[in-house]
Formats: sequence, structure tokens, C-alpha cells
Amino acid sequence: MRAVLINPPGGEEENMVVTDVPVPHPGPGEALVRVEYGGCNYADTMMRVGSYPHPKGYPLVAGLEIGGTVTAIGEGVGDVSVGDRVAGFSEDAGGFAEFCTIPSERLIHLPDNVGTDTGAAFYIQALTAWHMLHTVSTLKPDDVVLIHAIGGGVGLYLTQLAHQAGATVIGTIGTAGKEKRPLEYGASRVVNRNEEDFVQVVLEMTAGRGVDKVIDSTGGSILDKSFDAIRPLGHVVSFGEAEGRPYPNLWERLVRRSLTFTRFHLGHIDFRSDLSRNAVEAVVSRISDGCLKVPVEGVYPLEKVHEMYDRLLSRQVAGKLLLKVAE
Repeated sequence: MRAVLINPPGGEEENMVVTDVPVPHPGPGEALVRVEYGGCNYADTMMRVGSYPHPKGYPLVAGLEIGGTVTAIGEGVGDVSVGDRVAGFSEDAGGFAEFCTIPSERLIHLPDNVGTDTGAAFYIQALTAWHMLHTVSTLKPDDVVLIHAIGGGVGLYLTQLAHQAGATVIGTIGTAGKEKRPLEYGASRVVNRNEEDFVQVVLEMTAGRGVDKVIDSTGGSILDKSFDAIRPLGHVVSFGEAEGRPYPNLWERLVRRSLTFTRFHLGHIDFRSDLSRNAVEAVVSRISDGCLKVPVEGVYPLEKVHEMYDRLLSRQVAGKLLLKVAE
């Protein structure tokens, strides 16, 4: 089968190639999915260069997120059947290939009105957003939330879900033009960090109090500055380090205002739990009825996977990029 293979980073030759690899076989508790679409995430670009914080061995078939059809099941699988249309999250990657094996509890049945392209576009980002708002933290209707990188994939889901819960959403961007969709999705204000001081804007909008929650995927100086924009007893939820890891002064920053800090990764959720099932039901039902928008910015054939990665790294994308693997 054709697949996107990542070789060990740092070699002299291109370490990501489209090539033939053996078709995997589902083990106990696994399903084999014929992949129609793969969703591209920032984590995929990190795996390519070896900076992903949850390391995988190399060579590695790329791709964490898929939409497709179940073609075979392993021993003990009773929650999916051959022929089911599903979305899937493969913690061990392998999704950018014509076939992929995934533990069956990490598969989501897709409603008839939700395509496999949409399935590959929402799983990781929408569920990450839901869990950050409703699992590892609580969200009240009168809360004010600051979302960094609000124009990115997770940021757009955070915006919609927080707005629908009655919260006030303030966001920041680093690229001009990425403010449009968050504002359409319910954000009250979007700050371009290159043009305005987001701390000053936040304090003006909250009468000097600060926000109740910061949700950050940037780390580095942006995260450090955010501690000046949050109220005492507030909550910071981190899910990425696009600019760099949190500064070593993190403890002092938290102690100064009795803040709570959470680092979240979707792969640490128990996908067999009621908590996970309830999150899936909440997200999928909203997508099915049109309440939760799934923005797709581009679809690339397998042979143009490099172009897809490059476009994501350009930081010009406000939505999801998909890899079309099969018809």
C-alpha cells in the first residue's frame, strides 16, 4: 500500500517520502480502516523534525487522524463492524496510508450526514478543545477566556464551544487576516500580537480584573506574558509549545496569583470512559446539526503531502488541511 513514511530526522536526504509499505493487520482490540482522508496537525510537522513531546520510533508512517471505512476487525472487537464509516485518532500514527490499524475505542461512528473528510478534520482538534473547556477545567457562562492562536484549528473550535457556553472570548493571532473567522465564530475581540499589546487589551476589557482562563498553544514569551492578563485563582491550560517550552520561571508565575496550570494531551484520555463517550457525543451531535462548524482550508493528494506540511507551517491557515488518500 502507499504511505507517507518519515525516516529519522537529520539525514542528508529528504526524510519524508511517499512509498510502498506492507498492509498492517489488526491485532486484538484493533480495527483495520481503509483511509480516505487524513487530517494534518501541527504535531505531524513536529514528528517530521523529531520535536514531538510524545516520541515515536523511526521509520514512522505519518498521520494521527483519519476518516475512512472499517475493512477488518481483530479479536475482541465489538464496538465497530466491517463497513462502518468512522473517524479515528491513532496515537502511534500510521494514518497517512491506504490502510491503518487503530484501537477500536479510538474510532468514532460518523452520522450519515457527516462525511469521512469531515471526520478526518474534527477529531483531534474539536475533542481537544472540548476537553480543555469541560474536562480538565470548568467553564461558566460569565467567564472571560483568552485563547492564543485563535485563528488555528483548535482555536476555532475553542471559540465556538466557549461562545456557545456563554463565555466571552478574546483571542490573539500572529498573522494578519486570521482574525476574520474567529470573529465570525463568536469571539468578542481578536488582537494581532504584532500590532497591539494583548495584556493591555485584556485589562481594558475586564476593567483591570484579568481573564478567568488562558488557553495556550504557543509557550515561550507569549505564555509568560499571559500571566499578567489573568486574575488571581485563574486557570492556564497549555496544549502546545509552538514558540518554545514554558520559561523556567513558571512556578513563580503560578505562585504569584495562586493560579492553576494544566498541560493537556488528548492521548491521555481514557477513550473507554463515560467522560470520553460523553465528549464524543457532544461534539459529533453539534457537528451533525450544524451548530459546530468544521472549517477545511485545503485538500491535497497523497503525492503533494510536502505542500500540505509547508502550508501548515506558513501559519496562514485558518482551519484544517486534509490529505486525500483514497476515493
